[in-house]
Amino acid sequence: MIKILDSRFVTTAVELKGLPTDHAAEVAFVGRSNVGKSSMINALTNRRKLVRVSNTPGRTRTLNFFDVDLDRDGQRHTVRLADLPGYGFAKASKADKAQWQEMITSYLKNRHRLEVVVSIIDAEVGPSPEDLRTLDYLQEHNRRILVVATKIDRLTKAQRKPRLNALCTQLELPREALIPFSSTEKLGVEEVWGTLLDTFGKATRV
Repeated sequence: MIKILDSRFVTTAVELKGLPTDHAAEVAFVGRSNVGKSSMINALTNRRKLVRVSNTPGRTRTLNFFDVDLDRDGQRHTVRLADLPGYGFAKASKADKAQWQEMITSYLKNRHRLEVVVSIIDAEVGPSPEDLRTLDYLQEHNRRILVVATKIDRLTKAQRKPRLNALCTQLELPREALIPFSSTEKLGVEEVWGTLLDTFGKATRV
């Protein structure tokens, strides 16, 4: 059983030199614009408005960091979440897009404190070309990846299993490696936290 004890905003970085300098282990969240990333982080932190949710794709244009204190079976952990700008940036200039892309790829490649990257896929739409390129990039740099299919509530109960199976085939993942998630239904919250803590919980134990 996992219980959220506290969650809080830490800092915003507009460039790499503004990243947190302490030694907290980090989990980064990546995905296309408007994939439900902000809603997912709010659900995971049990805070409805910790991360601003916008209907405008590309609203997140900085790296935003949040700390979460949680209890799992009597053992307390602190985890830092990094909310990265989504792919797309529909209303951004080419120069801004290039700058953000360089910052994101450098962070994903070089950040020593980054323990896991959560790759967020829209369950209804499926992986975009950017999703597939990002997964390839993460694998190339030996990052530990957790793939989550968001907005699963947009599918009927009968549609979900075959859709998840199809996504696993497309992504070349075993079925147990893909976590269905719905911020509306709070589906997948326990599974995501459990997987993250199993992956690096020893490093974040306090």
